[in-house]
Amino acid sequence: MKIHIKNGRLVDPKNARDGRADVYVAAGRIVGVGEAPADFHANRVIDAAGCVICPGLVDLSVRLREPGYEYKATLESEMLAAAAGGVTSLACPPDTDPPLDEPGLTEMLKFRARNLPGPRVYPIGAMTQKLEGTRLTEMAELSEAGCLAFSQADIALTDTQVLLRAMEYAATFDYALWLRPLDPFLSRGGVAHDGPVAARLGLPGIPTLAETVALSTILLLARETGVRVHLRRLSARESVAMVRAAKLQGVRVSCDTTIQNLHLSEMDLLGFDSHYHLQPPLRSLTDRDALREALKDGSIDALCSDHTPLDEDDKQTPFGESAPGASAVELLLPLTLKWAREMAVPLPKALDLVTWKPAQVLGIDAGHLSLGAPADLCIFDPEAEWTVSPALLRSQGKNTPFLGQRLQGKVRYTIIDGHLDYEA
Repeated sequence: MKIHIKNGRLVDPKNARDGRADVYVAAGRIVGVGEAPADFHANRVIDAAGCVICPGLVDLSVRLREPGYEYKATLESEMLAAAAGGVTSLACPPDTDPPLDEPGLTEMLKFRARNLPGPRVYPIGAMTQKLEGTRLTEMAELSEAGCLAFSQADIALTDTQVLLRAMEYAATFDYALWLRPLDPFLSRGGVAHDGPVAARLGLPGIPTLAETVALSTILLLARETGVRVHLRRLSARESVAMVRAAKLQGVRVSCDTTIQNLHLSEMDLLGFDSHYHLQPPLRSLTDRDALREALKDGSIDALCSDHTPLDEDDKQTPFGESAPGASAVELLLPLTLKWAREMAVPLPKALDLVTWKPAQVLGIDAGHLSLGAPADLCIFDPEAEWTVSPALLRSQGKNTPFLGQRLQGKVRYTIIDGHLDYEA
């Protein structure tokens, strides 16, 4: 299909473009920016007046719930939800059932995803067999099957010798390890940030030390081995400072945080609403503000949704008994825009955190609108307001702490590989 997108504001952070320009798409590629190629005749013309044309969003953490958790969500529902959120590429963690620890499982997931409308899916392989933390997976075989990195998802690795061996092996072949810093003993039994709010509510706490102690170990081993490490979902002010220092020391490290931790804090738990039960937990206002500043100054490399769709039974229980997680892939764009407005961050810099920068972390050719690049685009109305409601969420999981909130920024079209996969 040949598509002509006209009258929109083109924002392409990688190429430092921000201004009115038309975009021309043919054969799944960007074939013109500003000027039409010779003999170009569009099959579809999209009038983007009042809208922003930007690269499709790249989300570093989207649980698609297949295989194994189809009662929570299906591949079809979550691919549609991602497209509705303007996401054109996504990474899915390995904590499926069974985990993504064998090439056949990875190939099956990629095959299923390719045959459905929606984003490009990039599986993250399991670092250890069955995510049990004892024996390493065959990373080379998983890499050949399509895994772009390796992770334990949210399952903490208690054996530091296994972690060291994983880093040494990954460094040898230049594989990336995606690790969430979490000490399982310091966090054991906790459901909320270990602070005054948890104490007041009688909720078992997860101290900041549960993140920083594990982070210290990861950074020391990463410096020793030279492995590439991506730190997932940082939540604490001290963690940001540690990563900032490690980068200055030459450690090959990047990091992200979630849109939930960017906007919410432990103060939001006062209503005992289980939709605010998240991992990592919502921490103090000081931590939240530190994350906001770190994104602004570049210390944090990317934003992710950490999309975790759950069924009603997982949330319709007391806070401490509920399952952690939020359905968030459809909110990544409007909540990024909200942060940018509140922090006076220019739109190109904000979009960089959900397009080009996460694409670099993932190591894929995405997140930009260069000539010849894959035609993955998001067209959104930055002024459109809408109220988050279960009826408007395409995800099968309706579990989000932002239900009932009024947000600004609405996706109008999502184009993936030159195909119009979503139209509002």
